[in-house]
Amino acid sequence: MDVTAYLLDSDPAIRWQVMRDLTDAPEDEVAAERARVATEGWGARLLAEQAEDGRWDGGTYRPGWADEERPFFDAWTATHPSLELLREFGPDRDAPEVVAAITRVREHVRWEHDGQPYFDGEVEPCINGGALANAAYFGQDGARIAETLLAGQLPDGGWNCWDEDGTSPSSFHSTICALEGLRAWQQESGGSDAVAAARARGEEYLLARRFLWRASTGELVDPRFSMPSFPTRWYYDVLRGLDYFRLARPGRDERCGEAIELLRARMLPFGLWRLELTHQGATLFELEAEHEGFPSRWITLRAARVLRWWDGARSEPGMPKRPTT
Repeated sequence: MDVTAYLLDSDPAIRWQVMRDLTDAPEDEVAAERARVATEGWGARLLAEQAEDGRWDGGTYRPGWADEERPFFDAWTATHPSLELLREFGPDRDAPEVVAAITRVREHVRWEHDGQPYFDGEVEPCINGGALANAAYFGQDGARIAETLLAGQLPDGGWNCWDEDGTSPSSFHSTICALEGLRAWQQESGGSDAVAAARARGEEYLLARRFLWRASTGELVDPRFSMPSFPTRWYYDVLRGLDYFRLARPGRDERCGEAIELLRARMLPFGLWRLELTHQGATLFELEAEHEGFPSRWITLRAARVLRWWDGARSEPGMPKRPTT
């Protein structure tokens, strides 16, 4: 099967990333495809869902219609998850449609927690990690969010949204969100010694657990951690962890090897990967015709670029070979 052709037969949000990460297309061609994200397909549809008050579906973290008596009710239609999804699509942040959307967010959107402006963040590290990554991607000032994340790092190196007094063990979920935000902020702002040190400690938290295992007993933390998902929302999984390390430590750390082989073993015989886990909750629209248990372009793109990074010049079946120069 020609995996590249399969991936390119998709939305601009996927196509431009395939061109950049898997086919080594010329930069001008990648940029031209990326420019379509804000005006066509999923990106344009998501931007069109924003209201004039800057919010998606009437809320910031949860939609306006959510039942606040159900604190663990998940819905993915409000402003924060919509911005996270838009970031995953990867539009040019200077596109007029994107600039207008982010301006509305900056000027009008407030967190339900205590009325904080969106790009100041709130208190939970899993939320703040995503908000900081959004701020960095869309060229906004995320300094206050970064400060909050740095102050909330736990002694074992990670983060936990359920911690109240700094004594809780860290959570894989909160830690990957915080790490993604801090890495993006460091790339955007130039970073600081404090951010670099916090990232290093957080990365060691995941590496010491080999992406999946308890440090105390060596047992699998949660079977769902081994199941690739997209959109990941605030949840951790091994593919999300590896995709982070692909960017954070391009020189490769051998402690990723066990997780890499788990991911490789999940590749189907014809070079694709399945969507293994869907995080249930209301959505604005479906991204793919494929559903849980079936091959997925998003999972295949992300898994293929992780293995391409790890294997260096060797390509997976159907993928163009990376130049060795």
